[in-house]
Amino acid sequence: MNLEETKKITLSLIDTFNEAGRTALTLREAGLKKEIKEDNTPVTNGDIEVNKILTEKISKVTPNIVIISEENSKNKDKKNLNDFWLIDPIDGTNDYLNNREEFTLNAALILNKKPLIGIVTAPAKKRIFYSYGMSNSYELIDKKEIQLINIKKKSNEIRAVSYSNELKPEIKEIHKKYKVTSHQKMKSSLKFCVIAAGEFDFYAAEPRACEWDIAAGHAILEQAGGKVTDFNGNEILYGKKNFKNPSIILKNRNLV
Repeated sequence: MNLEETKKITLSLIDTFNEAGRTALTLREAGLKKEIKEDNTPVTNGDIEVNKILTEKISKVTPNIVIISEENSKNKDKKNLNDFWLIDPIDGTNDYLNNREEFTLNAALILNKKPLIGIVTAPAKKRIFYSYGMSNSYELIDKKEIQLINIKKKSNEIRAVSYSNELKPEIKEIHKKYKVTSHQKMKSSLKFCVIAAGEFDFYAAEPRACEWDIAAGHAILEQAGGKVTDFNGNEILYGKKNFKNPSIILKNRNLV
């Protein structure tokens, strides 16, 4: 798939993501209906409706590519996945439920087990990010594309985002190694985007979550010149058993 094809696919999905984001907010304002899934995590009618909007559009744009979504069991038992979509309709469902702003909508196109297209929107923050090839990672602001790779670092400090305010000893050691000067809690895939945009520099986490939580952000950060690896510096590939993530380190381009 060449750059023109990936660009066309990505741009054809932006309006759908904006529509899905508006739907998520409208449903929240009306009062969400929550259930608890088998893995003891919450799901809402907002997750289900956003999933429907995104999967229907993506299946029309790329009808021959398999879709794997967190909120759908279809295709999750397929083996030897190489080319497929990964969708997380709402990442940060607890934030979504509790009227916070950091929840995101996510989709990534995986080709040969690597993320090629990434789209992430944080509708409550009115932010949308997308990428479709190296050096082609953007935030859309007032209908204008801002190329993330061109954004300059504003400070000499090394600012990290973290999964929790209280860091585990292993994460503290990694922060010390990279001379992190401060950290701020951020739970959703928005962390990838703010690192790509130069607002933060670093993130480290032990194995947790699933591939659909990170794939879209992975594409956006890497295509903005950043780096995504496990703790040992290994490349992170997709389509693993049970879609489980390894440990992860995110660095913006200034640390690569």
